[in-house]
Amino acid sequence: MEASEYANIAQLEDRHWWYVGMRQIAATLVRDLPLPHAAQILDAGCGVGGGLHWLSAFGSTTGIDFHPLAVRYSVRQSPRVARASIQELPFPTHTFDLVTSFEVLYHLAVTNDIRAFHELARVTRPGGWLMVRVPAHDWLRGAHDRQVHTRHRYEAHELRTKIQAAGLQLVKLTSVGITFWPLAVVSRLIERTHAPHSDVTLPAPPLNQILQTLLSAERFWLRRFNLPLGLSLLAIARKPQHS
Repeated sequence: MEASEYANIAQLEDRHWWYVGMRQIAATLVRDLPLPHAAQILDAGCGVGGGLHWLSAFGSTTGIDFHPLAVRYSVRQSPRVARASIQELPFPTHTFDLVTSFEVLYHLAVTNDIRAFHELARVTRPGGWLMVRVPAHDWLRGAHDRQVHTRHRYEAHELRTKIQAAGLQLVKLTSVGITFWPLAVVSRLIERTHAPHSDVTLPAPPLNQILQTLLSAERFWLRRFNLPLGLSLLAIARKPQHS
């Protein structure tokens, strides 16, 4: 990801409709998991630290990120942040009750996502949980993907196969962001030839609030059902008790 994007996200993450809406969806689904009291939680690819902040409501958080700028920002949210690759996690086997990874596995820096999935599974305790979110559909690549160094956008069958190959039991696999699907499809097809640029710009407050409300409302549906279309894919998996 371009260095300037870290500063951009750090400035807007608490207010931007996409980040706030996705955070509310993920927090709702984490709240429904049977986590132990004072759970040990790893955010693998913690970026500027927003995930470490909201995940702290569910337990003790630890973060890793490969980019030194990300580490510099995220240590403001948790003292337990290390510079490391998601393909080689610096933790013992069976360390965490919950491992999350949001918008990380798609990145150019992840040269072997199969190995990354196995590492995420390795550090998860038996009976523990993995929550992963990745951008969907490679044909939806746009100028923002070039700005953030997208290697690959995923299809559901691919994500399912790689999670299961890591020895995890898939519990939920759904699309997210169906509300904005038609507009995004048109927009991405139009901008394919545009120069790389960021989508992380803050709309006017009334519009930002409307977009946030529309996105976050998906959490009520996702507690019980899956969505067939969306801009991202979200998976929840569990490590078998005897592994």
